[in-house]
Order: sequence, then C-alpha cells, then structure tokens
Amino acid sequence: MIFTPQAVHLTSQEELADLADIAVPDPVSWYPQTWGWWVLVGALVVAALVFAVRRIRRYVANRYRRAALEELAALEATLDNESRRAAALAELAVLLKRTALGAWPRAEVASLSGRAWIDFLRRHGGRTDIDERMAQFLDDTEYRPESLASVSPEDAQACAQAARGWIEGHRVSA
Repeated sequence: MIFTPQAVHLTSQEELADLADIAVPDPVSWYPQTWGWWVLVGALVVAALVFAVRRIRRYVANRYRRAALEELAALEATLDNESRRAAALAELAVLLKRTALGAWPRAEVASLSGRAWIDFLRRHGGRTDIDERMAQFLDDTEYRPESLASVSPEDAQACAQAARGWIEGHRVSA
C-alpha cells in the first residue's frame, strides 16, 4: 500500500478526532480537611478577638491621656510668650494633677502636695524621670506662684518636655 501525503493527512485527522483531552485533576481545595485545622482557625479567631478587645479597651482607657497631650500642646505654644508664660506654667502644673486624677482614684492623688506629689510623679513616671529642675518648678508653682514670672523660656520648655514625658509614659497599675 502506497501512502500519499493526502492519505496520511486524512489518516492523521481521523486519529486526532478519536483522541480524548488530557485528564486534569481537580484543583486542590483550600478548605481545611481535618479537625486540627479547624482548631487552629478557631484559636486564631479567638486570639484576634482578644487582641481587638484589648486594643479598644486601652484606647478608651487612654482618652484622658490624649486630652492632656492636646492641652499640653496648646500650653507649649504659649510658653515663648513672656506675658503669658507664668500663667501657662501654672496651668502646666494643674494639667499634671488633672492627668493623675484621670488615671488614679481621687483619694490617692488629690491630697498630694510638695515632696509627696513629686515622689508620686517619680514613682509612676515610667521612662521619664522628674529631675530637680522640674521638682523645683512644681514646688514653686504650688507655694510661690509669683516666681514663675522669672522662669526662662528654655527652662519653661524643659518643664513642658518633662510633663509631656510623664503624661505619655506614666504607668497605671491595672
């Protein structure tokens, strides 16, 4: 039998028509197949919920801190103004006391003054230390407010920075 190109072509066409497509396996499912994966997914969901609840509670609990920082920013803007500096420094000391009252029970904080107040600030200051200049400023604010008029702009800014550090970093026991 002699094959002609046309005959070969026809034979190839017939053979190709009889071929079936390649069998492709079903795609692998991402759906968890065993109970262990369900436990892991459940644990991750619970952990995410606990994390979210804790973050929300911390955000709500620190509302007083955010308000104090906003007020401090407004006070810092007036510390360079010589005619307003003494009043701003007096308000700065009051702001520290109000911030502490927002975080601790009134019975624990309201009666503190002088050395006891400074010791309280140092105990709960976190990463910020109340240095002697800030301690002197708080003492002067409480007992000699007329001396605030002689505070230099640099000392006033340093006191504001110390107050900012305390407001941002104080630790409240749970």
